[in-house]
Amino acid sequence: MNAPFASTPIPRKGYLYVIVAAMLWAVSGSAGKYLFNHGVTPYQVVQMRVTLAAGLLFLWLVVSAPRKLRIAWRDVVYFMILGITGLAMVQFTYFYTISKIKVAAAILLEYLAPVLIALYSVTIAREKLTWPTMVAVTGATLGCYLVVGGYNLNLFHLNKVGLLSGLASAVSFAWYSVHGEHGMRRYSPWTVLFYAFFFAALFWNIAHPPLEAFRHAYAPVQWAWILYIAVLGTLMPFGLYFHGINLIRSTRASITATLEPILAGFVSYFFLGETLERLQIIGGFLVIGAVILLQVRREFDDATPELLRARQHGVS
Repeated sequence: MNAPFASTPIPRKGYLYVIVAAMLWAVSGSAGKYLFNHGVTPYQVVQMRVTLAAGLLFLWLVVSAPRKLRIAWRDVVYFMILGITGLAMVQFTYFYTISKIKVAAAILLEYLAPVLIALYSVTIAREKLTWPTMVAVTGATLGCYLVVGGYNLNLFHLNKVGLLSGLASAVSFAWYSVHGEHGMRRYSPWTVLFYAFFFAALFWNIAHPPLEAFRHAYAPVQWAWILYIAVLGTLMPFGLYFHGINLIRSTRASITATLEPILAGFVSYFFLGETLERLQIIGGFLVIGAVILLQVRREFDDATPELLRARQHGVS
């Protein structure tokens, strides 16, 4: 009896990394809204977020993996662009949008990013748009729309500055995902992440008075949320997200990250007593279905070459 063909390993960890990142991000938006409602500005939150994240990541890498801090001089411009036009803008536009419009609307606008990434992959990167990816992008976008209650939001009557900022957050998130993927072809995800944070922090300490955000008196609960946003809402999820991109590519990672609004809905349900409508639950299933479709398709794509080779050699 012939042995079955050996299957190739499937990077399920990539999906797990992005799912955990989405869980941590799900709380970050509400934490930011709390700080804005208690007198902290978006500029201050972003400056503290990227500065703390860059400093903590630098200390961790110095102790655990100093070699990951080494980059070629020719790549400095790449990391500068990634940090300023990518990460710095992702941070600011997202929180600025939350300060102007509802959190649900802000999340909805940012998660137009998977559509933009898919369009980039087809038109610029010349990648083939398969029907599972197209279905997943459509399902995830529609699901996100339903989960955040987009049918109850009159987007055309929202604060225009907030609306434009939300669209900018989608563009910057898409750009950051795609541009970061290029860097990980040469460097560790943690190297790419550190230099993105470093230049983002440098930018926000020039665009805003240096360390101004740290020179205020904050209540203990405010410091708790600030530290959450910097560490568990920024450093950890962006690190996990980059690791996910490294394994499953930016298109799949961005679609998987649309689990964030679902998780945010469950957090508000259990801890704030907010109810989920039937359409929101349906939207959640659409996003989950999109993620499952991507994973199943990946397994099929990885297994097919082995199956073909096995059949050529008479293995049944």
